[in-house]
Amino acid sequence: MAISRRDVLALSGLALASSTLSGNSDLNNKTKSKTAKSLTDYKAPLHETKNPRVVVLGGGWSGLAIAKYTKIFAPNADVILVEQRHEFISCPVSNLWLVDKVKLEYLTHDYLQAARKNNYIYFHATAVDLDKENQVLKTSNGDIKYDYLVLSPGIDYDYSKWTKDIAFENRLRQEYPAGFIPGSEHITLKNKVLNFKGGNFIITVPSGNYRCLPAPYERACVIADYFKQKKLKAKIILLDENNSITIKEKGFQSAFNELYADYIEYVPGTKINKIDLDNKMVYTEFDEFEFEDACFYPQIRGAKILERVGLAKDAKNRLEANINPLTYEAIDAKNIFIAGDSRPMGFSKSGNTSNSEGKYVAALIAQKINKTKQIKWEPPTTTCFSAVSIEPEKAIYIYTQYSYDKTTETFDFADTSSSEDWKKDGKVNASSIYNWADALYADMFN
Repeated sequence: MAISRRDVLALSGLALASSTLSGNSDLNNKTKSKTAKSLTDYKAPLHETKNPRVVVLGGGWSGLAIAKYTKIFAPNADVILVEQRHEFISCPVSNLWLVDKVKLEYLTHDYLQAARKNNYIYFHATAVDLDKENQVLKTSNGDIKYDYLVLSPGIDYDYSKWTKDIAFENRLRQEYPAGFIPGSEHITLKNKVLNFKGGNFIITVPSGNYRCLPAPYERACVIADYFKQKKLKAKIILLDENNSITIKEKGFQSAFNELYADYIEYVPGTKINKIDLDNKMVYTEFDEFEFEDACFYPQIRGAKILERVGLAKDAKNRLEANINPLTYEAIDAKNIFIAGDSRPMGFSKSGNTSNSEGKYVAALIAQKINKTKQIKWEPPTTTCFSAVSIEPEKAIYIYTQYSYDKTTETFDFADTSSSEDWKKDGKVNASSIYNWADALYADMFN
C-alpha cells in the first residue's frame, strides 16, 4: 500500500521545512553576497506605509498566532507574515494521518485565507539575512523594512551526537527521517508504515526538550496498533535516551504493557553509539538491534538562522534564542522578538504552547506600539491529547501552565492536571483530539 497521488501532490513543495527558516536555507558566501543588497537596490514588492510595521517570520503555530493577535491588539499596525511554504501542514495530529485515521485535508490549511480573515499580509519568501542596524529583513523576494520583527523559526535537527560525517547525516535525513518537520518527512514515514512487511521498526526518542514530548510515544502506539490490525509479525523497538517516558508516563506505559506487549519493546536510558545503515544495525551502550526500517529522531536545536544572524546563545550547544525569557525580546535588539520552538525556556515545544505564547508576544508588541502600560507576564498553556490506540480510538490527556521563580530565575510546572486512564476516559479523550484541533485551526485560520 502507498499514500495516494493526491496526497503527494498536496504536499509538494513542503520538503524539509517546518518554518520559513530551516537549517537547509543556509547560503554560501557567494550567494549571500548577491542577495545582501541595500534596501534601495532590492525592495520587496510591498505597499508603503506610515504605520508601525511588524514583520513576523515563520508561519507555524506561534507565528500565525502572533500575526493575527498583533493586528487585533494594535489595529493600526501593518503586519506582514513571511513564510516560504505555500500552505500550512500541521505536525500535531499528523501521527493519526500516518495510519490513515485522518485525511491530509484535515491537516492542510491556507495561508492566504488566514491573512484575508485576519487582515494582515502573507508574503511568500525565504529569509536570507538580517540587517539589525537598519532594521531590514532580507528575503528571496526582496528587502523588508520593519519597526518590529518577530522570528518564529522552529527547530533544526542536531545529529552531532551520532555522527560528524555530513554524508552519513544526509543519509539519515533522507533514508530515515525523524518526521517532526512537516512535509516530505511525513510522506516518507507514512509510506514506510503502510508498506511495512514485518520485522523490527526502530523509533528513537531524543533527550532534552525536543519538539512535542509525547509524540514519539504516541507514534509508537498508533503504528503498533496499525501493525496489530494488519496481523503483521512486527515489533516497534522504541529506543529512548531518557531514563523513563518523559510525559504521560502512566498512560503510555500501561498502553505498552496491556495493548502492545507483543508489538512494542520499550528500551529506556539508551545511548546510541553507532548506526550501521548498510547492515541495518543499531549499537547502543549495552545492546545491538537489527531493524528492517526506522525513523531516527535526533536531538534538536534552535533554527540555524538565529546563529547566523547573531541571535542565538550556546545553551549546551542547543543554540536557542538569546532573549529575555519574560519579554521574548532579543538581548541586543529590543524591537526583535523570538518565539515558538526556538525559545530557550523549558516550555513544551508543542502547538498549543506556541499558540498561547504567541498571543502574549502579540500583546507585548501591541503594548509598545500603543505606548500603553507594560503588561504582566503570562505563562503559556500546554494542552495535549495523545492517541494510544486507533481501533477503537482512545487517548490520554495533560494540561499544564507554568510558573516563574524570580529568586532562582527558573520556570516550573503549575496547575497541572491529566487524564491517563485510557480504559475509563480514552474514548472521550480521543474525541477531544479533534475538538482541540478544530478549535486551534479555527483560531489560526478562521
